[in-house]
Order: sequence, then C-alpha cells, then structure tokens
Amino acid sequence: MSEADTPTPHHFRDLLHAQRVWDTELPSFDPASAPAAPVPLFHAWFAEAVAAGQAEPHTMSLATSDAEGLPDVRTLMLHDADERGWHFATHATSAKGRQLAARPYAALGFYWPARGRQVRVRGPVVRCTPAESHADLHARSTGALAAALTGAQSEVVDSAAELHRAADAAWDRARAEPDAKAPTWTRYVVEPAEVEFFQGDARRRHIRLRYRRQEDGGWTRELLWP
Repeated sequence: MSEADTPTPHHFRDLLHAQRVWDTELPSFDPASAPAAPVPLFHAWFAEAVAAGQAEPHTMSLATSDAEGLPDVRTLMLHDADERGWHFATHATSAKGRQLAARPYAALGFYWPARGRQVRVRGPVVRCTPAESHADLHARSTGALAAALTGAQSEVVDSAAELHRAADAAWDRARAEPDAKAPTWTRYVVEPAEVEFFQGDARRRHIRLRYRRQEDGGWTRELLWP
C-alpha cells in the first residue's frame, strides 16, 4: 500500500465507524435449555457455525502471559474439545510454549460472526504425553508436518530467503519421511475452570451464559449482564 492509499486518521475513523456487525439474522438462544456441561453446547455451536458457512470456525485466540505476567495473544487452530478440555499444539520451545512452562494458564476466544456468537474458555494448561503429541502431528497434513520441521519457531530468522530454503527442505523431508519426529512439538489441553457462551442480539439484549467448575467436577451455570 502506497502512502497515497493510506487513510488519514480522520478517514480511518470514518471507515472504522461505518462498519457494522452481524449483518445477518441472528439465532435465538434460551440459556434455560443449555446442557449441564459446556462441551456439548460447544460442539453444537461449532456445528451450527460450520453449517452457517462461518470461515475457519476452528481458529481461536490463545492468550497467555510471560514470566513477568505480561499478556500475549495469537490465533491458532483448535485440535479437539472433549471431556478433558480444549486441545491445541505448538512447539514447547516457541514463545507460547515457554510462557506456558512459566505460567501454565491460558484463555481461549472463539468468534463466529455468522451466528453472532463468542465462546471464551479459561483454565490451567497441561501438556499431553510425547506419544499423544506425535500422534497429533501425524494425524494432520504434510504441510503441518513440514511447518513443524521448519526452523525454530519464534526465533529470529536472518532473511526471507533463509526461511524459504528451510521450508523447502522441510517439505522435502515431510514427503520422504511422513513419520518424521519433531521432538519439541507438544499437544496441550486447557482444562476449563470457566466457559462463557455469548449470543449476540440486534437490540443489544445479548445472552451471556457462564459455566464455572465446581470442586466436585460439576458445573454451575450463571447468566451475566451483557
């Protein structure tokens, strides 16, 4: 983008304020009909987002904090959601892997505008076994394996040319060795302490239903002011 194409602050604010959300008919959500635990509701909402044509519904924001307590956030893919929690994977040596080693807690955020819905998850994070992490990586595509074999995630790279050479070599290896190991590749699980479901409403009567884990493993459901 050239300087001539870059909006001025005034034009940027006009452009920003002209945007609208939920330019579609939103579904209703009766919190009284919600299941006793959050995962079945998440599965149902995910399936409805897919059916509504939501782009990349399996992507989510992952928030962590570093050793000093400073926050960090990025977008990555969900690998599963089951009775254990919400699963994702990364290199243990990456920035988020190091942050999770120092402070093993995280928050997840899903946004599905095609349905006017958000889901938020908070809780401690545990590492899966090396066998689970290896199986996770090899259940995915050749490209995923190549990416896991390329360089040292989050470290400084000298140039795009070096990145391209390393990526090409990783693709060659992934094709030749489909069971190649990436020793630092690690699957993690966010064990939910809280899960919030948000259903948007055109009249701003948004529904926020929060599940909180009890000491006995059950769940308390609470309706929140929007």
